[in-house]
Amino acid sequence: MPSKETSRRGPLSGIRVIDMTRILAGPFCTMNLGDMGAEIIKIEQPGKGDDTRSWGPPFAGDQAAYFLGINRNKKSVTLNLKDKRGQKILGDLLKNADILIENFKTGTIKAWGFSEEWFRSETPQLIRCSITGYGDKGPKAGMPGYDFLLQAESGLMSVTGEENGGPQKLGVAIVDVCTGQYAAMCILAALNARRNNGKGQRVDLSLFNTSLSMLINVASNYLIGEENPARYGNGHPNIVPYRDFPCNTGEIAIAVGNDMQFEKLAIALDHPEWVADKRFLKNSDRVKHREECDGVIRAALSSQNADYWIDLLQRDGIPCSKINSVDDALESEQANENNMVLKIDHLTSGTIRTLGIPYSFSETPVGVDLPPPILGGHTKEILKSLVNLDDKQIDELSIEGVI
Repeated sequence: MPSKETSRRGPLSGIRVIDMTRILAGPFCTMNLGDMGAEIIKIEQPGKGDDTRSWGPPFAGDQAAYFLGINRNKKSVTLNLKDKRGQKILGDLLKNADILIENFKTGTIKAWGFSEEWFRSETPQLIRCSITGYGDKGPKAGMPGYDFLLQAESGLMSVTGEENGGPQKLGVAIVDVCTGQYAAMCILAALNARRNNGKGQRVDLSLFNTSLSMLINVASNYLIGEENPARYGNGHPNIVPYRDFPCNTGEIAIAVGNDMQFEKLAIALDHPEWVADKRFLKNSDRVKHREECDGVIRAALSSQNADYWIDLLQRDGIPCSKINSVDDALESEQANENNMVLKIDHLTSGTIRTLGIPYSFSETPVGVDLPPPILGGHTKEILKSLVNLDDKQIDELSIEGVI
């Protein structure tokens, strides 16, 4: 069903999404769909809304930075789904939508009257994406999932942190983020399938399955080598040198991915003898002699500051980088040239800065058409245009706590 047109025709223009998710994984998915031009209708609880609206400080006006960071390009509609009238309105919205995405506990949607039979008969076009903690199989089926706990349970924390230290979580909720990315990818695949066969379908994702999939090469190392992976701090289990190194002032990260790059590094550091050293001939040798290899590089880098080495190594084509703080990264010239920080005018928060969109399309541009919505800010608009309610009916529903 076509959504209301804007001046921008993004790659997903004409696609309408009913977003019943909250916190991070689902909202991150739908923000990306909205950035690509889909109309996102965010369903929220009257008087409360998405939990992240209050996850602060920091706040911009009365809105938490957390919420503002993952909810642009959305319209907010408040619905009391414990009320039959709210459920009826939701059903009408679903009949006019292309996609439903939700992250309720298993069985919640069904309890509101939306069974598999209802979806098949009333909304055969609908792509339904469900995000849960553990899915509907196994001993933890139906249990809620939390990013921190999934980082712990999946083994991600066991391979993160200093070699002789304890397990560490990542600095961002990476399981939620990756689940949101998987959700967007699967939804787009389901849209393509619908174009071919005319049918909607159900898409299921869980934080648990995502967290295991994120082990990637670490899992493969275990499944093939049958040895439990260790922590390497900022090092790499399969590549050396590939880590952070201190200089006489500052630190740099070096990522030498092949033997040719190592040869260039040895020459740049004025140690050409490393190239013929049997301990360092091939990457597999360097992995076996990790401490020795990292040690001689560390000693060589101690003679100059980080900026000196970055300039020299990058000029010689050796992958390396300064280790930035968040403010360094976001205020950098590279971020500025790629529009990775945007200014958005918000109704109650004023002008806010937010992350930009990390991808672009040559013919169907992405962009920001709507700031993060105030709670229920589009309820009247949507109920009029999609449910055909008039002002009097909407006012009555508001007084009675349905919207």
